[in-house]
Amino acid sequence: MKISQINLYQVSLPMKEGAYAWANQSFAAFDSTVVKIKTDDGVTGVGEICPLGPAYLPAYAEGARTGIVTMAPGLIGHDPANIGAINLLMDQLLKGHPYVKSAIDVACYDILGKITGRPVCDLLGGRVQDEVRLFKVVSRAEPEAMAERIVAYQEQGFNQFQMKVGENADLDIVRIRKVVDKLNEGNRLGADANCGWRQHDAVRVASAVADLNFYLEQPCTTYEECRVVRDHARQPMILDECMDSLQMVLRGHRERAMDAINLKISRMGGLTKSRVIRDVCAELGIIMTIEDTWCGEIGDAAIAHLAHATPRDLHFQSSTFHEYHTHAIAEGGPVIKDGFMSMSDQPGLGVSPDWDLLGKPIASISE
Repeated sequence: MKISQINLYQVSLPMKEGAYAWANQSFAAFDSTVVKIKTDDGVTGVGEICPLGPAYLPAYAEGARTGIVTMAPGLIGHDPANIGAINLLMDQLLKGHPYVKSAIDVACYDILGKITGRPVCDLLGGRVQDEVRLFKVVSRAEPEAMAERIVAYQEQGFNQFQMKVGENADLDIVRIRKVVDKLNEGNRLGADANCGWRQHDAVRVASAVADLNFYLEQPCTTYEECRVVRDHARQPMILDECMDSLQMVLRGHRERAMDAINLKISRMGGLTKSRVIRDVCAELGIIMTIEDTWCGEIGDAAIAHLAHATPRDLHFQSSTFHEYHTHAIAEGGPVIKDGFMSMSDQPGLGVSPDWDLLGKPIASISE
């Protein structure tokens, strides 16, 4: 089996609630790229990469597409089922830029699952969770509006939440207090600043809400700043954006910098490298949130499969993003019920893209 063609599709993912806001950023829609890999045997695989705008991480939608087009000619003629070799080849064709390689890696897993008749979670260690706990994002808004949203989300069956802060320290203190006040007993909440606070403001916030029970997530941009804040915070610490490699995870564990990490698949370069980090975290006892930057049903399927193959006691929570969009880009994505999601046992990712919605490919590379 050989890769015969790689097609790229561009799709906009508009928000149901009008916008998605965090720290000092807000978007009404996100720019996603779908990759379709065709083989000479007629088997196809799909993957998706959707950066959270151009200024969240060192990743942006146009860069993903340009990088994939740059690598694609060198991938033609190679066996997509030999995923380890494909990853080595991508690293030779393009240095760095792991997010660019993620959709290719996921599409290869989709192909491998289809030819072996197994769902992707079986290729990632085996299904050990029948359903995966979700968290619901409370997008940044005025404090009263955020408090109203968490009440509504709890009524929908969710019991874990991530509220977006990081815009203004003084207002964020009010946001946190109002949302925590509406949190039902036994439910869990993370206050995610997405790198939005300066170190001194993060310390002020942590001190001002020291009496409240929640998780503090990525208060500042750098690992070093977050490490200082951890020394001042009473809350458990989740590190996200600065956990961008296995080396950083090991450093954080060694220096006791966090209680959990946020494992984003595209930031690591796909399922292959995310699985390595997942397994190391499992061995070290590091609790994980498993998700991605953003995506539709295709990316959500990859999240769900990795989470299904992660032990429940080490899996803190996951997210699914298609529920925030006004339209679906594929059928067969994760099914959401009572704050959990589950994937079918269909081979591969188990999704069927809406090719009419995706339209004609914006790029096609073949022999």
